[in-house]
Amino acid sequence: MMVEMAANAELIVDLDQYRENLDVLRSLAPTALQLAVVKANAYGHGMVPVARAARDVCDWLGVATGAEALELRAAGDEGPLLCWLAAPGAPFAQLIAADVEVTASSVGQLEEIAAAGRARVQLKVDTGLSRSGARGTDWDELVDQAARLQRAGRIEVTGIWSHFACADEPANSANDAQEVAFRQAVAQLEAAGIEPGIRHLANSAATVTRPSAHFDLVRVGIASYGISPDPAIQVPGIRPALTARAKLAQVKRIEPGTGVSYGYRWVAESESTVGLVPVGYGDGIFRTASPGAEVGFNSARIPVRGTICMDQLVVELGEHSAKPGDMVMLFGPGDDGEPTAQDWADAAGTIAYEIVTRLSGRWTRTYLGTR
Repeated sequence: MMVEMAANAELIVDLDQYRENLDVLRSLAPTALQLAVVKANAYGHGMVPVARAARDVCDWLGVATGAEALELRAAGDEGPLLCWLAAPGAPFAQLIAADVEVTASSVGQLEEIAAAGRARVQLKVDTGLSRSGARGTDWDELVDQAARLQRAGRIEVTGIWSHFACADEPANSANDAQEVAFRQAVAQLEAAGIEPGIRHLANSAATVTRPSAHFDLVRVGIASYGISPDPAIQVPGIRPALTARAKLAQVKRIEPGTGVSYGYRWVAESESTVGLVPVGYGDGIFRTASPGAEVGFNSARIPVRGTICMDQLVVELGEHSAKPGDMVMLFGPGDDGEPTAQDWADAAGTIAYEIVTRLSGRWTRTYLGTR
């Protein structure tokens, strides 16, 4: 159900659809707990409202930073919550007091956590992504120090986890190698006398394509918002929860030879009508999406013309009848023929994750399905 538009530019987030997506993903990993990833402002959808909706369905929430975790707690969130990305000086004492589980990726980080209070800690092993997490002898030392600190009553190890590098390429041999490395890391924890707690490795792509990696919990991010981790991975039953739309600010006729926007990267070959849409790269719309991007108008697709600017972009209406205030759909589920986030990603040379996550600035967010 679409609602009447009050703002110049609006993001409509369908929380019922988001919950349905979580249910679909739950059916693909029925024996595992489910963690909904709401980092980065819930991939542009709005962290606090989305987190509240997720609590109706899933077992855990996950965010990247301590600041995100504390923002959720300040908004009234309760329940299992994990954060995993921290530089020295992170607010570990506040996180411990707020009952947030934290991640240790190195001995130094574990010691900083333990110095802040008795924390519930999950250990991150680098199984091949080469981002956060310990590997090789660093992992050996992290396990040893975790065992010592747990025996001393200074921490409680509640989980072990890692992250795939190539799960969106199901046939990539790196996936097998990482799963083997993860199982070995779990065994090493057990050999050190540490009960591993919750074991988790699977992201959205692995939740869909790799049941052997489901372990005790799966972390669902992009797929929970109704966007496939990769165009080649189809997830039947999910549907985009977000629609981006805006009102035409101005409509005008132009003559043949008229240049449009900075640099005249598009020049009209014949008489036409153009419309001004009041969003641009200041709102997270990719400048690189033109030429190639389209928007939806009156159940048809019309092209973006010329350079996308900081605050605005121009579309060619052609012979469509239009007036200021008429609505254009930048992207959405595609139900009315409008482009999807993946279409914009293809035009911009990026991934759909980035299209939605970068949405910021002057959008008004409207939520359907709040409870």
